[in-house]
Amino acid sequence: MPPDLTMSRPQNPYKKPDRFTVAAKKAGYPARSVFKLEEIDRRTRLLKQGMRVLDLGAAPGSWSLYTANKIGPSGRLMAIDLDPLTTTLPAHATFVQGDALSLGNSALATFAPYHVVLSDMAPRTTGNRLGDQTRSFELFMGALEVAQALLAPGGAFIGKIFMGEDLPLARAGVKRAFEKERLIRPEGTRTGSYEVFVIAEGRRPA
Repeated sequence: MPPDLTMSRPQNPYKKPDRFTVAAKKAGYPARSVFKLEEIDRRTRLLKQGMRVLDLGAAPGSWSLYTANKIGPSGRLMAIDLDPLTTTLPAHATFVQGDALSLGNSALATFAPYHVVLSDMAPRTTGNRLGDQTRSFELFMGALEVAQALLAPGGAFIGKIFMGEDLPLARAGVKRAFEKERLIRPEGTRTGSYEVFVIAEGRRPA
């Protein structure tokens, strides 16, 4: 009889709901990532009532919904992603399905100049760590380019990147454009993940 290999297959830890996943669903958010932004916002106090915010790679919508609630009806949110959102946003938030990294996409500038630009974008991982890190770096630098183009002077950028050999290059690019830069790895980040968030404040005048 051939051996039963079903039990030896590695389990995907991301498929199993953890306490953050359960709490997110209970609170009405489509993904656990909302708690990463909540912690970043709690530690930086960057999101305020009345702000104009751009959310790059917004699907499934947790960051957009959290941000819309924080900036309130007097604020404006533009959320953009190639994929549709799985949640409904309030009236002062707009979602456009399209390329979040193309400055030729006029929708990006709808509420520009922005006070804050967000990017929780990540590549679809392949298991090749170096390749995944490279693609994450490219996404991050694309988001940084959009932020530099559309942020108001003094504005802030929050972007996700996978830790790797390109991280110093990403941080150097941020430091050239912003007064302050630091890294935050939220509690809600999964144990096996090598993602980190770059927090940039004080956009220098172009």
